[in-house]
Amino acid sequence: MTSIRQYSDDYKRVEKAIKFIETNFKSQPTLEQIAQNVHLSKYHFDRLFKRWAGISPKQFLQFMTLNYTKQKLSESKSVLDASFDAGLSGPGRLHDLFVNFEAMTPGEYKNQASGININYGISHTPFGECLLATTERGICFLGFVDKDNHTRSVDQLFQNWPNANFIKNPKLANSAINQIFNQNHKVNSKPFNLILKGTNFQIKVWQALLNIPQGYIVSYQDIANYIGHPKSYRAVANAIAINPVAFLIPCHRVITKTGEIHLYRWGSARKKAIIGWEAAKVV
Repeated sequence: MTSIRQYSDDYKRVEKAIKFIETNFKSQPTLEQIAQNVHLSKYHFDRLFKRWAGISPKQFLQFMTLNYTKQKLSESKSVLDASFDAGLSGPGRLHDLFVNFEAMTPGEYKNQASGININYGISHTPFGECLLATTERGICFLGFVDKDNHTRSVDQLFQNWPNANFIKNPKLANSAINQIFNQNHKVNSKPFNLILKGTNFQIKVWQALLNIPQGYIVSYQDIANYIGHPKSYRAVANAIAINPVAFLIPCHRVITKTGEIHLYRWGSARKKAIIGWEAAKVV
């Protein structure tokens, strides 16, 4: 069985390949050229993708095309419409698991988490390293990090919760991350609890994202319509841009209505990688 560390190492080349395609999209590089750019033969490049995503790079790259994203946008509207009757309360599905969503109280928000203990640590995921922070009530932050910005990412976490007591706990972070990205999700039947700090509007947007199933993508306008603020798609985009819990709150599943995949807090290449990785799981 492939370890999560191996997936994380593989992702480095996957991300480099996607960035190469982004930079050279006009020339439409061949698979051989893409493989060469990440210092692999076409054969080993194919093996890496099949290990990381479960499909060939040629199949994976189809999920990056405008034809594919526009088709998925069209299909996803009916998915949101179907879930609308369930309302914006209650748990949201992710794979075979549920995500329980809780907002901080106005008092806690005002006091900037005074007296709250927050455990944090950096761990490996199939999309590189991430910083995870948890309280007794649940996960309060999950964000992807690169090796050269570990310190900056941790400092930003401290600044966002200025009155909290921080405890470095990589063992707890590793355990939580292994559960989140476990390929056999039936192993863990417990829901993931999230405790978030945000305005009422931001909370409403983040909660709405939980209704987007894996393998589907929607537009910012779709989310604005869904929460009853059709003219506020820019405000929706701003709220999505500062989503504090990557992957579990699937902000990566929201793209422009033109079908372009970009505008992601943790990089457009990573957003494309996650969308493709999830699409491969439901093919």
